[in-house]
Amino acid sequence: MAAVAPAAAYLGDPVESPPSDGISRVIFSRTSDLLLAASWDKNLHLYDASTRLPRASFSHHAPLLDCCFESDGTVYAAGLDGQIKRYDTQTTTSAVLGTHSAAVQSLAYIPEKGVLLTGSWDQSLKAWDPRAPPGQNCTAVVSLPGKVYGMSAGSERLVVATSGRHILIYDIRKLVGGAAGEALEQHRESSLKYQTRSVAVYTDGRGYAVGSVEGRVAMEFFDAADAQANKYAFKCHRRNEGGKDVVYPVHSITFHGGYGTFATGGGDGVICIWDGENKKRLSQTARYPSSVASMCFSRSGEMLAVASSYAYEQGERDHPADAIYIRAVQDAEVRPKAR
Repeated sequence: MAAVAPAAAYLGDPVESPPSDGISRVIFSRTSDLLLAASWDKNLHLYDASTRLPRASFSHHAPLLDCCFESDGTVYAAGLDGQIKRYDTQTTTSAVLGTHSAAVQSLAYIPEKGVLLTGSWDQSLKAWDPRAPPGQNCTAVVSLPGKVYGMSAGSERLVVATSGRHILIYDIRKLVGGAAGEALEQHRESSLKYQTRSVAVYTDGRGYAVGSVEGRVAMEFFDAADAQANKYAFKCHRRNEGGKDVVYPVHSITFHGGYGTFATGGGDGVICIWDGENKKRLSQTARYPSSVASMCFSRSGEMLAVASSYAYEQGERDHPADAIYIRAVQDAEVRPKAR
């Protein structure tokens, strides 16, 4: 019998002991159901998504803007103080891997290369080899045309989105292999008119999706011929409020590892799941209590972690408590429909 899409009001189950301030990132391990969350509460939180229970938390000196896994035993976090820290999840000990001269917005660990890439508001991208001794572990520094607003790595390419609507596409092998000066493959301007808010490389590595602060997503391709034939953009995360069309930022884009379909999360508190290939919306959730600040599919694609966390789209105001939901994903919600 065909899977039945869940009732519209299903949001998932909240984790216990969520972060106490804004949640900037949720990300699953590539090898287990462990989930990391970076928060403005100056802590890195580790959860077991299958039980929704906290495993550990690690303190930092400043609000955290991003985090990622090297393995289930080693994780990274960075934030407003420019420090990149490496944590051992078993012993909860930490070490400073390195620093930027301004806030670190984005982290990407490249498992095939054993290297961490960091993007900062100091307008630079750095590569780090955690196996090298401190002081000798920064293997590349690339200057950028603006502050890093988002970053996403595929198996071969890294996409960096900066202020000024710049999009930079790097060859990861050159970036981490001693030829960083030749790593830049393309420097584009975002096809969206407004500031970039989110970016994610496709599951198949052919291109990337970019979301803006003005409720739009552009589907882009690395290859010029591919781009000419296939690129497009669409509106999303808009709502009629009191007769007015209110537009929300697209805070998060995450791809399903199995099907290559993707979810967008917006300031409207809604998640939409899209079939990019067939230009169709597959499903939409009920509204979460607050903005969908970050999302991530688990390695099997059977869970979606959702950070419901006010992102200050309307400035300082009362808002619901921050929460992380673990949502069971039904196959019918994410499977591309036959044309």
